[in-house]
Amino acid sequence: MPPAPAVCKAERVQPASVAPSPSGGDVRAALSWKLLPAILVCGSAVLLFGVQIALAGYAVLLLGLGVAWLVDRALFRDLLLIAVGLVIISTISLEANIDYPNMALFAVVLSSAVAVPFVIHRFVFRERVIAFPWRGRGRWTRAQWIYIGAVVVMAIVLLPFYFISSGAYQNWPAVHEPDAVIRLFIGVNAVGIWDELFFICTVFTLLCRHFPVWLANLLQATVFVSFLWELGYQSWGPLLTIPFALVQGAIFRMTRSLSYVVTVHLLFDLVVFLVIVYAHNPEWFGVAG
Repeated sequence: MPPAPAVCKAERVQPASVAPSPSGGDVRAALSWKLLPAILVCGSAVLLFGVQIALAGYAVLLLGLGVAWLVDRALFRDLLLIAVGLVIISTISLEANIDYPNMALFAVVLSSAVAVPFVIHRFVFRERVIAFPWRGRGRWTRAQWIYIGAVVVMAIVLLPFYFISSGAYQNWPAVHEPDAVIRLFIGVNAVGIWDELFFICTVFTLLCRHFPVWLANLLQATVFVSFLWELGYQSWGPLLTIPFALVQGAIFRMTRSLSYVVTVHLLFDLVVFLVIVYAHNPEWFGVAG
């Protein structure tokens, strides 16, 4: 598998590709003044979704955009798109709630957080870097299939221990009726797909125009993990969600395949769903409550 270019610079590309790296060394790009506004914008997610201090989060977000405007106008445009998505997401509570009205609200808001930046990027800025390349480089390799199997094993080993030992499963509603179980299944998987559309295809791809891949990945993981924290992956959840977010970014960079990262994510989410159902209803599985 050929290595990804070291750094990413802003330029127009075709929809099926991932933004290429800019010329220059990793260290020089990482230590440039462009890093400060990127840290501020991505770090605002910690305030918005992690510690949930909205006013502070918005202030840091605006400061980051202001610095970006002074430092690099191309960076400003891309950080503005990320900021638009973050602000849209921040208009609702991300706590798991599978009531019908809340699921509809989630669908509208999260869809808008992907669609609005995409429309601005494509039709206002007239660029084509944000894209959703479904097939990527074609058929999956043997290594990719092996990793799929490893994902299932890791999920089965790690997720039940995490959710039950930490009590994190209680951050999701108890489901006892078939209708509620179905809604939980739909919600868990829909959010999983959305994660890849926003954090990977949008945030990560835009950051890769300006920074080394490894640094862009760290920045997107900051946003990704903050979102997952408010969603319910709390306690020692970041020990799982941080590497997960980083690996998803790295895999997408190597494969250019949305279908692959979505498959990986949904396999994890299938186990998440089963563990939540089991933890709330152990008697369904022949285990005394």
